[in-house]
Amino acid sequence: MIHPTLIKKQRMIVILLIILIVVTSFISIRIGHAAISYERILPTFFGQGTAKDAFVLFSIRLPRMIITMLAGMALALSGSILQSITRNDLADPGIIGINSGAGVGIALFFLFFPVDTGVFTYVLPFVAFIGALITVALIYLFAYEKHRGLQPIKFVLIGVGFSMALSGLMVVLISSADRTKVDFIAKWLAGNIWGTDWPFIWAILPWLLILIPFTLYKANQLNMLGLNEPVAIGIGVPIERERIKLLIAAVALAASAVSVTGGIAFIGLMAPHIAKALVGPRNQLYIPIAILIGGWLLLLADTIGRNAVEPDGIPAGIMVALIGAPYFIYLLMKK
Repeated sequence: MIHPTLIKKQRMIVILLIILIVVTSFISIRIGHAAISYERILPTFFGQGTAKDAFVLFSIRLPRMIITMLAGMALALSGSILQSITRNDLADPGIIGINSGAGVGIALFFLFFPVDTGVFTYVLPFVAFIGALITVALIYLFAYEKHRGLQPIKFVLIGVGFSMALSGLMVVLISSADRTKVDFIAKWLAGNIWGTDWPFIWAILPWLLILIPFTLYKANQLNMLGLNEPVAIGIGVPIERERIKLLIAAVALAASAVSVTGGIAFIGLMAPHIAKALVGPRNQLYIPIAILIGGWLLLLADTIGRNAVEPDGIPAGIMVALIGAPYFIYLLMKK
């Protein structure tokens, strides 16, 4: 049973994070090449603004912001799952090679299987999922020992190795492509939010609508998987079956996110850690907070990066890495 004080604390933090996301969203709408003043945002939102303000809000800012928040939420949830099932605080879809696997799948599809633009948007998350799933299956295979099960430290280290190898493969693929396709892949690698139209929202949204409730439903299993294996087996948890189900969910979340935002790491590392520091390690409590923190962090990084340097700004992936890399080093030294 969860103590009522913790539940109350969780609800207060959720409300504060929602307020923080709303405030950051208003600032994100306000600043940029085509600014909308604060007093015109709400009238424009309700159909009473000028044609220019409506275009900026509904065709440029709003879809980009929603995609960024959804991707940040997916990455944060993916990292939360990975940290629980591997019992390793350093697990993150960007660090252990899941994002790189998705990227290689996207690059191969983009270079060698040209499809109609309208179909491309909706197929991309599935392509990224297949690439990431193959990658994580290989990592799992190498990190699994017959009599000892999955080795968490080994899983992360092998994942880092796969991430580096797949990044090298991306460079090889780029070297054989024409210039226009190289530009797309280079932007993807940098974590440049490139899917900024409404269809990309409909492409990523179903994944979250299915997998967020699924993960919350499996919160108790995640708590048990976070224990050592003899204890989990002793209380009747089918470890490998539950771990594989949740690992596939984590892969799907990460793949759907990076398919529209590019290679963004560290969100899945930082958001769960911050959430656990606020309400403790119980999955029912910290996962909703981690999801909101992930959405806010990526929105903030994109807002700052988009306006930091003229004319094109700094990709959100680089902005996140500037914060996340020192945090990763700190955790590595601590653990």
